[in-house]
Amino acid sequence: MNDRIYRALLGSLLLIALSFDLNLLMYILIAMLLIEGLTNLRIPLIVNKLRKHPQTVAANACAMDHRDYRFEFEAERAWRLLVGSLLLVTFVFYQALWFFPWFMGFAIVGAGASGICPMEFSLKRLGFR
Repeated sequence: MNDRIYRALLGSLLLIALSFDLNLLMYILIAMLLIEGLTNLRIPLIVNKLRKHPQTVAANACAMDHRDYRFEFEAERAWRLLVGSLLLVTFVFYQALWFFPWFMGFAIVGAGASGICPMEFSLKRLGFR
């Protein structure tokens, strides 16, 4: 499993939770994103280790990259923390911000389908590793 498939699955589950008003699934997704962001134990890496697949080429290229970064924090990890915290805030204030989780769900599905995540590019541009 790579991050592209993970994003498509995450966005689909988010849209399903919103469509059918599944609060428990929404809480699980928020908790999962925040735990992954805090611990850096990502589901795609865990699945690859369980399947005994080597790390992806992108992960190896990132590990060999020795550029100077403003923050020694991975952009993927920051993305998970940002998405989890935004979903938590918008889910708490759902009456006023009902459109934002829907927008995020469609954007995450689009990022999974295309392989291009504008938010992650923006985080890398800000100086995250």
